[in-house]
Amino acid sequence: MGYHLAGMEVVGVDIKPQPKYPFTFVQGDALEYLTAHGNEFDFIHASPPCQGYSHLTPAKNKGDHERMIPAVRELMIKTGKPYVIENVAGARKELCDPLMLCGSMFGLRTQRHRFFETSYPVMSPRKCDHSEIPLLVTTASKASREKRFALGMQPKTVNNAPLAYGIDWMGFSELKEAIPPAYTRYLAEEMTWPN
Repeated sequence: MGYHLAGMEVVGVDIKPQPKYPFTFVQGDALEYLTAHGNEFDFIHASPPCQGYSHLTPAKNKGDHERMIPAVRELMIKTGKPYVIENVAGARKELCDPLMLCGSMFGLRTQRHRFFETSYPVMSPRKCDHSEIPLLVTTASKASREKRFALGMQPKTVNNAPLAYGIDWMGFSELKEAIPPAYTRYLAEEMTWPN
């Protein structure tokens, strides 16, 4: 949505159906689609699965999840197009010189830190401000909820989505995977298009 708000035409690709996705959607393997069609686009954003990197994935299960950032980067570079790779904090060592964005940088009631490798230079819009307890939007495992509650974070509810993420069109399952549109809008607006 953020890229759309910045004036881009958006095509989404995911291996799972996304019935509420508001733009053109292709169901399929994103790496295969990128290989076959990446050169047809002016700009590419990828969000490889985060479970292999996330601190919320139990250690005993991390090996069950492929870490796809290197493969995604290789394909992105081959397209020669400007790109962004997004992931969770646990992936920051695998991302090249990542930029961290936080909801507080955009006046949102979430601290949803996400890291972005970009093929173009981008500076942080401002420092994080964690003085407000965030509204959280999705639920996770019982252990994850207890950990967040111990940190003083509010219970998560879809009703908080507009204030926390700036999203009012998604259901519970989509919000678990979402990042605030303000992040991608900022990344799009910071890019200088090649001549």
